[in-house]
Amino acid sequence: MDAELKSLKIDRSRRRSGEPSRWATRWIIGGVLLFLLLGAWRVFSGRLDASPMVEVERVKSISAAGAPEGVVLNATGYIVAAHKIQVASKVVGKVKWIGVDKGDRVREGQVIVRLEDDEYQAQLQQARGQVDSLQARLDEALHGARPEEIAQAAANLEVAKADLDNARVTLERTRNLLRDHVIAAQALDDAQARYDGAVHKVNALQKTYELVKLGPRKEEIDSLRGQLEQAKGAMAYAQTSVSNTVIRAPVTGTILERAVEKGEFVTTGFVGDRGAKGYVVSLADLNDLEVELDISQADFARLHSGQHGVVTTDAFPDRKYDGFIKEISPEANRQKATVQIKVKIAQPDDYLRPEMNASVAFLSDEKPRSPEAGARPVVLIPSAAVRDGAVFVMLDGKAVRRAVTTGAVSGRNVRVEQGLIGGEDVIVNPPQGLKDGDKVRQKS
Repeated sequence: MDAELKSLKIDRSRRRSGEPSRWATRWIIGGVLLFLLLGAWRVFSGRLDASPMVEVERVKSISAAGAPEGVVLNATGYIVAAHKIQVASKVVGKVKWIGVDKGDRVREGQVIVRLEDDEYQAQLQQARGQVDSLQARLDEALHGARPEEIAQAAANLEVAKADLDNARVTLERTRNLLRDHVIAAQALDDAQARYDGAVHKVNALQKTYELVKLGPRKEEIDSLRGQLEQAKGAMAYAQTSVSNTVIRAPVTGTILERAVEKGEFVTTGFVGDRGAKGYVVSLADLNDLEVELDISQADFARLHSGQHGVVTTDAFPDRKYDGFIKEISPEANRQKATVQIKVKIAQPDDYLRPEMNASVAFLSDEKPRSPEAGARPVVLIPSAAVRDGAVFVMLDGKAVRRAVTTGAVSGRNVRVEQGLIGGEDVIVNPPQGLKDGDKVRQKS
């Protein structure tokens, strides 16, 4: 019994020695080896697969059976109004009334805005008074003196002549008295002075009488006529200013923007967003629409003035409109390497709106091919996949370089004329330094 109890005691001497048990040692060694193996596997696997990650997109191949025959170029742009008008005011004033809103149709000559006209009416009244005053003065000059004025001038002349006769008699009497030494010599001098004054007065009144009978001079009449014409011009200007407070639609069209409200101040010059407004509304004839396109210089040679095309919109792709090239810009855009053209839509309808996205399929002037000849499918790839006239196609984990010939650009895609048939997996935005045959991995 004692021997069995002794066998059950713990040997504390071994624990004091610090030696681990066999099973603990085995677990520690196994864990270290496992971590070393995992690290080595990660390093080794990374070295085995150092190929770059790439974005891959499947090439689109669209059947051309439903497309118009003889299409030489497809291009996208925006619908614009051929003639957009900002209706401005000719005078400065405050808006008293506005009778249109955005989207309203207006006729040519229709009143759309009225401005306050109190000041302009006062200026017109003042100008009319000036015209009336000068007209009266001119009429007076043209008609000459009235008979009463002529009679008055004649009467004054007769009175002066009578005074002259009296002065002459007095002078003779004074001379006789002085000869008889009855009066002093001073009396003769006074009588002579009165006689000379009477003579001058008669001469002056005689000329006045003759001028009254002749009337005003021609130069005075011409001066009055000039002043009258000047006053009439001022009155016409005031009348025009009053008329300009009523703003009318210059053409028949649709209101695109209403820029002012009642009580706002309108000026005649361009201003910023704050303060007085430089125009009241903008309008355009929506029956005169165009498609504005930027054509690449590489494709510009395919087009010419008057060339027809089929116009479609993203909003209503099932509706097609006939159009033709109306305008070709005389200069190219150096930064974009494009030439702007405008395609006039022959018969627009209410489905079309300015600033809509639109596509134009330009038609060839040549006769369409026979149905037996078949139609080559349209191959489209992202523009970012093309680099130096070639693309990289992913085949069996490798990047294979293929030379391509591209055509018209449509949005983010470009048309491939040669080099691809559709269905290939092209690499979008290929990494710098990617070479033919390099291994690549597709991004998930």
